[in-house]
Amino acid sequence: MTERTSEQNSEAAPHDNRRQVLYWRLLARLFDHEEQATLESSSLAVVEDIGLPPAVLDPQASVDSIVQRHPELAAEFDGLMVPETEPETETEEGDGSRDRAAEVRRAALVSKVLLNVFASASGTVTAGQLSRWQSDAGWLERALGCKPGELRGGRPGGGGRGSGVSPTGSGGGGTTPDLSRLIPAIGPELGAIEADLVKRMHLREVLADPKLAAQLTPSMSLIEQLLRDKNNLSGVALANAKDLIRRFVDEVADVLRTQVEKASVGALDRSVPPKRVFRNLDLDRTIWKNLTNWSPEEERLYVDRLYYRHTARKTTPQRLIVVVDQSGSMVDSMVNCTILASIFAGLPKVDVHLIAYDTQALDLTPWVHDPFETLLRTNLGGGTDGTVAMALAQPKIAEPRNTVVVWISDFYEWRTEPLFESMAAIHRSGAKFIPVGSVTSSGRASVNPWFRERFKDLGTPVISGHIRKLVHELKTFLA
Repeated sequence: MTERTSEQNSEAAPHDNRRQVLYWRLLARLFDHEEQATLESSSLAVVEDIGLPPAVLDPQASVDSIVQRHPELAAEFDGLMVPETEPETETEEGDGSRDRAAEVRRAALVSKVLLNVFASASGTVTAGQLSRWQSDAGWLERALGCKPGELRGGRPGGGGRGSGVSPTGSGGGGTTPDLSRLIPAIGPELGAIEADLVKRMHLREVLADPKLAAQLTPSMSLIEQLLRDKNNLSGVALANAKDLIRRFVDEVADVLRTQVEKASVGALDRSVPPKRVFRNLDLDRTIWKNLTNWSPEEERLYVDRLYYRHTARKTTPQRLIVVVDQSGSMVDSMVNCTILASIFAGLPKVDVHLIAYDTQALDLTPWVHDPFETLLRTNLGGGTDGTVAMALAQPKIAEPRNTVVVWISDFYEWRTEPLFESMAAIHRSGAKFIPVGSVTSSGRASVNPWFRERFKDLGTPVISGHIRKLVHELKTFLA
């Protein structure tokens, strides 16, 4: 071992020890809510030594409150657990030491986020505690390179980046904890924690108090609980519940509407003259066509004619029939598909029908343009019998070639063979049949293997995962 290597190792040891202290404290508090005095005092010394506020170790302090008092930390929390694509190389003596010091700082911030999210207390939950947890969960999502709300479900969005998991570092200097490979598992876990917090909250009492209700942030877990309990609410509590549901619907609708409108449905119809308004002006074509009128002496272009873009599109009236399983396991899909159906119902020449079912079927088509009203008419939970929904869906298929049937379910049915034969008959008729296992943000789904294999043999494999997949399929058919 050379003298320089020995010197570098001696400089690295204190940093590595500090990082290990912080991660041992993290593990201890995750699995045992009792404080370990030695780890707490050692961690406090580390945090003060690296210039972080002691509040980083306070389990009662939210990340928001820390960032409000120390705004410079916001940038450090963002992307905290996203690995660097190109590791820095040591160009000067001492760079390795500075990198290790930075890792100690990251370890403290990572511990703060993980403990605030995953070490939730037991017992009754207040509206303020739920609101704080939701905020901290948003910071965890930002640390993983996602947008707040993306991993918990209900708000469509992308995932994190990177690969590998190294919570305590590896090799000589340790690495930034990278949980991105676990994002498919982290999303559902966050949703489960949030759902448990909502269940442990006296929601009816909170909704009856306008000040407490104002602290609630709409989320899929909260909306599910509100939809389940809506028939037991009245007065102020019901009004606050409806306000939360509408806020959530509007949030999700804004995101989905953007995805649907990224590519217009239908080809340009050049038989329709372009509308002569400024927003349709084709400036490049206008300049090109009038170049012969350029005056070099005056350095001016004289325009004889303006050219406009065609915006009218050829569309064939299409019928979209959406059938949604509203049993307890499909709540996320029920909410997303209700909103998605309303967006497609707003497109020109798209006739949308919506059917929800458990052991009974309900035709929600009259309210399809208003997802808020539609959701208020659903009854979540119960068993599953798709044949009752099929009885409503089949008569709606008047022109099979211009019809798409989207069936969203986990396909754990009571009467499997009769239902599948009816679905196969729709496919053979010329209509497009799209079975969907889930349309969630997390992509978590459990589909009956019996149905999955038969749909695959039929040539209509089950779509499962992010709602963008369904949006793409529908736009391809309607184009």
